[in-house]
Amino acid sequence: MAKVEMKKPIVDEIAASIEGAQGVVLVDYRGLTVEQDTELRKQMREAGVTYKVYKNTMMNFAFKGTEFEALAPYLEGPNAIAISKEDATAPARILSKFAKTAPALELKAAVVEGTLYDTEGVKALANIPSREELLSKLLGSLQSPITNFARVLNQIAESKGAEA
Repeated sequence: MAKVEMKKPIVDEIAASIEGAQGVVLVDYRGLTVEQDTELRKQMREAGVTYKVYKNTMMNFAFKGTEFEALAPYLEGPNAIAISKEDATAPARILSKFAKTAPALELKAAVVEGTLYDTEGVKALANIPSREELLSKLLGSLQSPITNFARVLNQIAESKGAEA
């Protein structure tokens, strides 16, 4: 079997995993202990994020012709890729939080919803709350005026009842 034939399934696997992805983050994982890497992988799995290490050339071939092609210049040295299909900012949020406890983990770049972000951009993305958090804040904002209106009506009704 030729080397090219052996590599094609790996490129296809990467291409399939980035297809329809909301967010993709590249990190340099050098210097992480096995324990730290295991913990990071666990956190990624719990958040529904795919985290894998591939050869740079394989990722480069898989990125060709996609919105993630902008990550090609960052494919130097050992890289791991974090891919999320549901929450666009989840990989950046988890990796950035983990990098605070494990300084060996270096954020390189990300593509979120078609836009390329450098290291500083990835850190900024990490500060964006998750979709669920944003929805709960919106729901709280919508409920607040209704709740206050109900309290006012209740107080008016009680005061009218006290006069009678």
